Amino acid sequence: MIYYVNQSAPRDGDGSRERPFRRISDAAYLAQPGDEVLVYPGVYRENVSPRNGGTEDKRIVYRSVEPLGAVITGAEEITGWQRVEGSVWTVRVDNAIFGKFNPYVEEVYGDWYFAPTVRHTGCVYMNDRALYEALSMEELKAGEVYKPSWEPEYSIYKWISVQEGNETVLYANFQDKDPNKEKIEINVRRRCFFPEETGRGYITFSGFKVEKAATTWAPPAAFQDGMVGPHWSKGWIIEDCDISNSKCCGISLGKYYDPENDHYFTTKHLKSPTQMERDALCRGQYHGWLKEKVGSHIVRRCHIHHCEQTGIVGRMGAVFSLIEDNHIHHINNMQELGGAEISGIKLHAAIDVTMRRNHIHHSTMGIWCDWQAQGTRITQNLLHDNQRPAFCEWAEGGMESQDIFVEVSHGPTLIDNNILLSQVSLRIATQGVAMVHNLMMGTLTFVGEGTGDRYTPYHIRHRTEVAGFMTILHGDDRFYNNIFVQGFDPNGEIRRGEPGENERVCGTWQFDEYPTYDEWISWFDLDVKRPNMMKLGEFHMKHLPVWAKGNVYLGGAKPWKHEGECLVSNQMPVVELVEKEGRPVLRTNVYDLIRDFRAGMINSDILGCAFEPEQRFENNDGSAITFDRDYYGNTRGIGVLPGPFAKAEDLEVPLW
Repeated sequence: MIYYVNQSAPRDGDGSRERPFRRISDAAYLAQPGDEVLVYPGVYRENVSPRNGGTEDKRIVYRSVEPLGAVITGAEEITGWQRVEGSVWTVRVDNAIFGKFNPYVEEVYGDWYFAPTVRHTGCVYMNDRALYEALSMEELKAGEVYKPSWEPEYSIYKWISVQEGNETVLYANFQDKDPNKEKIEINVRRRCFFPEETGRGYITFSGFKVEKAATTWAPPAAFQDGMVGPHWSKGWIIEDCDISNSKCCGISLGKYYDPENDHYFTTKHLKSPTQMERDALCRGQYHGWLKEKVGSHIVRRCHIHHCEQTGIVGRMGAVFSLIEDNHIHHINNMQELGGAEISGIKLHAAIDVTMRRNHIHHSTMGIWCDWQAQGTRITQNLLHDNQRPAFCEWAEGGMESQDIFVEVSHGPTLIDNNILLSQVSLRIATQGVAMVHNLMMGTLTFVGEGTGDRYTPYHIRHRTEVAGFMTILHGDDRFYNNIFVQGFDPNGEIRRGEPGENERVCGTWQFDEYPTYDEWISWFDLDVKRPNMMKLGEFHMKHLPVWAKGNVYLGGAKPWKHEGECLVSNQMPVVELVEKEGRPVLRTNVYDLIRDFRAGMINSDILGCAFEPEQRFENNDGSAITFDRDYYGNTRGIGVLPGPFAKAEDLEVPLW
């Protein structure tokens, strides 16, 4: 059955083409497996909670008739502003409009939130742009630049709220603008399209514009809020949407609400944060965290931007998912929120998750895979400018920046055919990573660091069931056929001259003290008929081996001391991202410097198994990978060129 929704209809109808519903929620209450909900252009100011899910062979489809024509917003327009003094105006809002959730009372806070707990989930928008929340009337009236902002010139537009009886009183400094002549909106609803109940699977959400909701902070052991999300379900498709201006997260593929382990550290302060995470993991298995019940989502071709925690977040609920062809940018640029859950994409337990062909830039961090990155593949992505601008002051609770961060996982984590152009390419506080055919202008950081004594889980291959727990030994990493370019000087500026000293040297040299496989295996006396268990104990906690071959190091980048078959050149190449007809193109002469150096074809057999889970670097179905396709999908032939391109001539093709 097809239900029709048209906000411009003269009055409520029955969902037929002739008499459409005026609200999407009316169709979402009735839709059954196999039904389709067609939504005509208009602004739908509602929080849609689908009552039913579909089935694998009979999905429920929600579709905007005109791509991005149907707008679902968590905001309401607000008029009637009165001038207080100068550029400061005020308006009063009856709290009845908020129902049980008042965004101007609810603070952004929780586990792993490191910034001061002073910001609210509410927000004021002028012409679709979020204003900054002042912390006092004095700050509001002064209207000065917020120095950690990535866009300081706009940070002078501010708001603040106070509660008076049953009203929320808003004050805002609009500078030279008259709010009664501009479009001013405020957050009213917490979410936009998100089922209240779990288990509403197999829903397609296609072609909508979603914006401006009062989402809450979404750490991994708590309920993970988002403007759009499946809420602990299976088989959603979120496609061709524009998602922006979430107070915290745009799309949530994450964790359900568990009252016994929700913001546990924040409320009880007792167990260590990592123990709290292990508890959440095991409780999740009791609550149905299985391949048959949760995950296997697709997020594709979405434009996700100007959210202040993440573009996409997910703990456990994102398993077996595909995230492809999305444009994610300007995440956490206001720098009002801070903590360990901020990134363009932030996933815990990205088991068999593939992230490919995404363009992620101008965010505090690009992709962060935290805990249980097992069977995770990050491939054919373009990441750049994921670092704090030099003019910004450090925000309290702020995070380090990098294109990719893999943390406290046992692998296998596969990073291949990516273009990584930020100051830090990979923060590798983990083990079991393979980097193959990437181009990197930034450094590797936190090698052998940043993990502490954290025992984290690994899983039965291609399943969610836990196979064991172990601390991070570091190593078990592979580097094949990459191009490392020493692209930045100590001040973070792109280097275009001769190579020189740099406080962060690009390359694999940080692994110099790590053993080769032959050195490592020799410790265990495997030729001895009965090895001494007690004697071998000391070796069980040492670093794991490293493999490297076929890499290119340019402009001062340095190789691992054990790497024999590589090319090292101090010549400084040109590597620039430029626009051509509005699309990014790479301008570089790296292949002129590589000349006739060639590498070998890499496959799953060469990469082998990640040590702890004893799982190959392979496809999610267990089949082998041969890295014979490049960034564009072109085929590599005999005489393999290092880096993400099969042939240098392809550089004129837009990257995204």
